[in-house]
Amino acid sequence: MKEYEWPYSNELGERTDDTADVLVLGGGLAGCYAAIAAARHGKSVILVEKGATRRSGSAGTGFDHWESACTNPCSKVSPKEMAEAYVDEQDHYSNGIGHYIECREGYDRLLDMESFGGKIRDIDDEFKGAEFRDDETKLMFAYDYTNCYTLRVWGSTFKPALRNELKRLGVKVYDRVEATALLTAMVDGKKRGIGAMGMNVRTGRFMVFKAKATILTMSRPARIWLFDSDMPGICEFRPPQSIGSGHAMGWRAGVEFTMMEKSVRAEMSSAIRSFPPYGAGNNHNTWYGATMVDARGVEIPYLDRDGNELKDVSQRFHPAPGQKFFLKGGVIDEPKYDYRGPETMSFDKLMERGYKLPFYADLSRMPALERKAIWGMMVGEEGKTKIPILQNYTQRGFDPEKHMLQSYGTGWTSAQFLDQERQLFGAPGGIITDWDLKTNIDGIYAAGDQLFASDCAGHACATGYYAGRKAAAAAESMDFINPCEEDIQAEMDRLYRPLLNEDGYGWKELNKAISRAMQNYCGGIKCEENLREGLDLLESYRKEIVPNLHCENPHELMRTHEVMDILDVATMILHACLMRESSSAPLCFERSDHPEMDPEQDRCFITIRQENGAPVRGVIPHDYFGDLEEEYEKRNQDYINNGRR
Repeated sequence: MKEYEWPYSNELGERTDDTADVLVLGGGLAGCYAAIAAARHGKSVILVEKGATRRSGSAGTGFDHWESACTNPCSKVSPKEMAEAYVDEQDHYSNGIGHYIECREGYDRLLDMESFGGKIRDIDDEFKGAEFRDDETKLMFAYDYTNCYTLRVWGSTFKPALRNELKRLGVKVYDRVEATALLTAMVDGKKRGIGAMGMNVRTGRFMVFKAKATILTMSRPARIWLFDSDMPGICEFRPPQSIGSGHAMGWRAGVEFTMMEKSVRAEMSSAIRSFPPYGAGNNHNTWYGATMVDARGVEIPYLDRDGNELKDVSQRFHPAPGQKFFLKGGVIDEPKYDYRGPETMSFDKLMERGYKLPFYADLSRMPALERKAIWGMMVGEEGKTKIPILQNYTQRGFDPEKHMLQSYGTGWTSAQFLDQERQLFGAPGGIITDWDLKTNIDGIYAAGDQLFASDCAGHACATGYYAGRKAAAAAESMDFINPCEEDIQAEMDRLYRPLLNEDGYGWKELNKAISRAMQNYCGGIKCEENLREGLDLLESYRKEIVPNLHCENPHELMRTHEVMDILDVATMILHACLMRESSSAPLCFERSDHPEMDPEQDRCFITIRQENGAPVRGVIPHDYFGDLEEEYEKRNQDYINNGRR
């Protein structure tokens, strides 16, 4: 067998230092918009991305809708109404700041995208005459055709357009460089972020970035409970390397988090053990409104908010009488009564009435333009559907005018998940910030999936841009601080140690061990004894396995660093679970040793940060952000009055 040769230069032990006013860590939607905002405000900007910015991140392959564009010319819902609905729907375990920014500035970012070359309108008149299309603006809407605040977009065009704009603005982009640690220093008695460190994942070159302000825009955690390296499927949305390194970096630096105890459906986003969910017929999100039938071909009835059966397809996309609007398609996974959109009858009720499994999505029974919008536009733009679903199925003869697609599980879900799986739907935990999206550490900001209760593409773009302009403004009054060489050397020693071991454990073994530990000790029902056993087990991994990790090249070294980050995030989650000594329905959090559900004293954000190696608990009231519209306008008159730039 021919010996494999590493195709890139060997730069282990070599170092590059670079400096910019604003440093952005992560090149997904939030990171690109953060860099664009800072550059527009006249600052020098460095963007660091582990993959290739042109197609990296959750939206690299595309997305099909843009939520909460409440200022578009057709919208009948105000930003305040929508953001407050999100907060209310999430029982106030919600990031009102992030949601309001999304609702207030999201459409501005779409207009930016259009100027960059992304496609946000039906400019070719493919859907002319469709109920969901506004013929004057050529904007197309999803879910709620009355209120028109969620737009259908051609998300596969967005990341290349953003990369071109970064280049045009002179942003220095470091692709194939993983950020691994934040740099901090004490300035006037307070900790301040002064940059970050990283490594080129192809050559092994060590990188030191000095900055006045740093913005964390990396992914949510994943591969915490689920990991299968032997029989991996395709991850549904986020790439398998999107595992929460920004959370781990923040944790080690002392950044404050909240809701990390929350258990939310679906770690499937990066767990590499499944398949794109929109390859199975269903009636939600990308497939929203699809006609469903049972095994006999009998159509399954749709009901409105009030339980009335809807007689035609159009009614599925309009609120019930007396209902102003409804929430569908993103962070609101199972809306409560006031905001619930039309749904098919409950599974139990269908069984009682004699409907037979399996169920199918039957697009042939829908109007032609509705069918085309789902199969060919929504399926084709969302996630990884363009090639493995739309192209692959079509090449194999699938015709939506003739054929149906089976829906799995109980009829609606594409797979079954552990109760404690997290990170895709349901507003997960993350970094808590002030109204400038600044963390508890001066000079460090956060946006997109790094924020707690984060949302979808519009949220990422809007909060990224917002953080970029706030960081740029802060940089005006900041000086550069030289990092401590001892900190740099310590990080180099940590990063390169697995290459020095001649043999040892591989990264896959450690990832599997962490996942099994979390399944066993941080399951759907938690208790103090199990959580502490879990912490002890993870600590044994840290002492016995981490020093003996072994890899052969920079790519394996990157994977090893990812799993070390997963270990830190898992540790934070266990500590956060110990800190909430009651159960909570909104947080999907259940403790057998503290069964009291949502006691008044615990209806708050419990925060967690690390200080001197120990977890520190904090408490913040639910509505700490105040009146959303008032507080936003108090802080953003420059944006409001200066062309929204």
